Amino acid sequence: MKKTLLTIRIIFFLLCILSSYLICYSVTEWDQHRVKAMFIGASIGFLVILVDVFLKGFSLRGMTALTFGLFIGWLMAYFISNSPLFENGVPQFLFLARLSLFIILMYLGAVIALRGKDDFNLVIPYIKFVPHNVQTPLAVVDTSALIDGRLAGICESNFLGYALIIPRFVLDELHYVADSPDDQKKTSGRKGLATLNALKNLKDGVDLRIHETHVDKGQDVDSKLIFLAQSLKAKLITTDYNLAQMANFHGVEWLNINALAKILNPDINVGTTLTVELMKTGKESDQAVGYLNDGSMVVVNDSRKLIGTKVEVEVQGVIPSAGGKMVFAKLISRNLAE
Repeated sequence: MKKTLLTIRIIFFLLCILSSYLICYSVTEWDQHRVKAMFIGASIGFLVILVDVFLKGFSLRGMTALTFGLFIGWLMAYFISNSPLFENGVPQFLFLARLSLFIILMYLGAVIALRGKDDFNLVIPYIKFVPHNVQTPLAVVDTSALIDGRLAGICESNFLGYALIIPRFVLDELHYVADSPDDQKKTSGRKGLATLNALKNLKDGVDLRIHETHVDKGQDVDSKLIFLAQSLKAKLITTDYNLAQMANFHGVEWLNINALAKILNPDINVGTTLTVELMKTGKESDQAVGYLNDGSMVVVNDSRKLIGTKVEVEVQGVIPSAGGKMVFAKLISRNLAE
């Protein structure tokens, strides 16, 4: 991409010089000023390329907002300049007043449109992304929900009837974390990207939309997520407790994956049948220990030799503990993996 831009800039620069030379060639009076004309053409080409370099990162979204702002400013200036305020007066003064009015209002329109480019794209969504059915409920997904990984499984089960909105700055943050020199952050980032790919490749499909919005320098990511959810009238999917509390404060509904997982855990009573993978030895010589999805410990009698396999057990007792529950069970079926 950089090589292509460099080639285009060089060609444009040479064309400016050549055009200046050809103008002098075609106009007899300018024939003696070819060097000066070529210098002027080269200067114009250099200034245009310099402007191009300074506009690096200026997106089509920004250009659309800028055009809209200039048009609104021009429209306001046109109506004011043709109002009775400008009917009488010195022509030179009226001309300067109209000129100043156009310059000032078009400048203000452009600046306001660029500052609120996200609002502009939400007002006119067809400029921003593919039109969608406004009746579809929306949910904005943050980085923590993607890194958590359970969202793909929830969508695969068809329990989540929302179109998922992934902001561009969330994708940028995932890529940044995945490229981090810190191994723990790198693992988290790659897990989030894997979740995103899993959502994209679901057999039944999920309505996944990338929202082209960015976070400017100094702008808070959490505030941007809440603003986006409010603007789209969407819910927020997150596992970040602080973000969830901020969402509650601003009146944005949020979907709690942790609460959902807790609710879906089976109610364990004496006589309940469970399938558990035995992980390690217990305190007694014949015991083995496994864990449920919510972290509860399951102690199984007469199963030490079956460590590393999945077994079916029947609950004999449940004791509340600081980590959740401690379940005591007896063996029913051995080595379900075989």
